[in-house]
Amino acid sequence: METKFFYKNKLAPKPNKPPHLGVAVIIYNDKNQILLEKRSDSNRWGLIGGGLEIDESLEQCLIREVYEETGLNLSHYEFVAVCDEPSRIIQYPDGNIIRSVTVLYKSFISGSVSLQCSYESKELKFCSINQLNDIDIVETHRHMEK
Repeated sequence: METKFFYKNKLAPKPNKPPHLGVAVIIYNDKNQILLEKRSDSNRWGLIGGGLEIDESLEQCLIREVYEETGLNLSHYEFVAVCDEPSRIIQYPDGNIIRSVTVLYKSFISGSVSLQCSYESKELKFCSINQLNDIDIVETHRHMEK
């Protein structure tokens, strides 16, 4: 079973855990492309990000998740929004179903970068804004990339 994502879907399962707080970041390169990761839990694309640990700030979570998932040391970022639509539901293979609340940031990197996949991702790539409609992006991230 793979992780399933729901957004504004009346058929979404009901959460069986408390709301989950996390971060995501839209990382632009100097060609105005966005960095995406192909998730190993669903074989689908999404933004870089993840869950907040009990002992860290949102900014610490952002920096940790970007480093863990890409190998990049993020130093500059801007707050964009809190994505707290109650219909943002994620169903994990272990049976946990959560409502996802995500703090969204954006960042810009320039020059050539060396990206390293983590065990959570199969592939990392930069995509142009025009390509996004043709990529299978998880529902809980698709609305954040606009």
